[in-house]
Amino acid sequence: MKITDFLNGKKVLIWGYGREGKSTENFIKTCCTNVVVDVFEGDRKDIAEDQYDYIIKSPGIVMLEDNPKYTSATELFLMEFRDQTIGITGTKGKSTTTALLAHALANSQDRPVLFLGNIGKPCLDYYSEITSDSIIVFEMSCHQLAHGDTSPHIGVFLNLYEDHLDYYKTMDKYFTAKSHIGAYQKPGDILLCGENVPEFESAGDKKVFGYDSSAYSYELKLLGEHNQYNANIVHYICCEIFDCEDGRVRSAMKDFAGLPHRLQFAGEYEGIRYYDDSISTIPEACIQASESVPDVQTLLVGGMDRGIDYDILEDFILKRNDLKFICMYASGERVKNETISRNDGKAVDNIYQVEDLEAAVEMAKKITDRNKACVLSPAAASYGYFKNFEHRGDVFQELIK
Repeated sequence: MKITDFLNGKKVLIWGYGREGKSTENFIKTCCTNVVVDVFEGDRKDIAEDQYDYIIKSPGIVMLEDNPKYTSATELFLMEFRDQTIGITGTKGKSTTTALLAHALANSQDRPVLFLGNIGKPCLDYYSEITSDSIIVFEMSCHQLAHGDTSPHIGVFLNLYEDHLDYYKTMDKYFTAKSHIGAYQKPGDILLCGENVPEFESAGDKKVFGYDSSAYSYELKLLGEHNQYNANIVHYICCEIFDCEDGRVRSAMKDFAGLPHRLQFAGEYEGIRYYDDSISTIPEACIQASESVPDVQTLLVGGMDRGIDYDILEDFILKRNDLKFICMYASGERVKNETISRNDGKAVDNIYQVEDLEAAVEMAKKITDRNKACVLSPAAASYGYFKNFEHRGDVFQELIK
């Protein structure tokens, strides 16, 4: 069904007026007819639900239960374009994989490709650009998927790690939201999953991909063995599903420079190379960064404490006394204290605690050896201290100068 047919003549409330809420309002006013649209930014208890046919909820607003009156821009978009859409989700790597896939498809076949979604490109902004032969590559967050009952024709579920527990409270609820990438697929649809993704029901044809990077050998500008896995998913979609020529796909992937704040080289100052991995919000990402950046010596860790488990990072810190960890903010303090507890209460020589990012950068300049690398890889959310992870990365890049 066309989105316009679904909304025309209705009374609609947009709940949340951030980037996606504003995009939705613009779409309704531009493309729909005879729609009464209001905007609301308060608590749900203050919404007069009976006055509206539909309430379009912005992704960041917490509402764990489903309600048929509530929908989202993502659900509306899939209502019309699911058959043309490749949806990509996962705890980590979805932005890079989505961008890499869009780049590879655009450069290895002749159909138009649209790259949109959680990367900061609201889907309804692109409505007028979509043609019948467009390929839509859509990064989908758990929040965008949570309350929908429509899955894309091709669903990609890269991986699952503990995250967003401040929102979902349990891993089961977080996983359920992510699983909507394939839970509502139809026979003939395609579902690609990483090997640590739990089983869930889907009518799509499922293929599981292993994480062993030794099985893959792609020439990439992207750092890290995890990007070999991401590239393999991209290669499979291009060559096996869209029948693109192998050489053109590999050439396009080789040219891809990556996205900002994802193991991004931020410059060399006074002999120290700095990398911005501000996208890192879980301990596994911080460990990956330490294993991906050449000659890394110092890592900047910490941010908002969302209550996720840091055991894996704390064990890593104790094992890697060749690395230096500068801990900051609430979660950094917690990591430091828990690591000391795991060390039988004895001081841990490779942990340094500071108050904030500015102090962390100053400390890094003092304790990082020349010809070594320092990486901002916080293993924590930015909220409470920065607008978002992009803002945190931008501040880091200014401070190192």
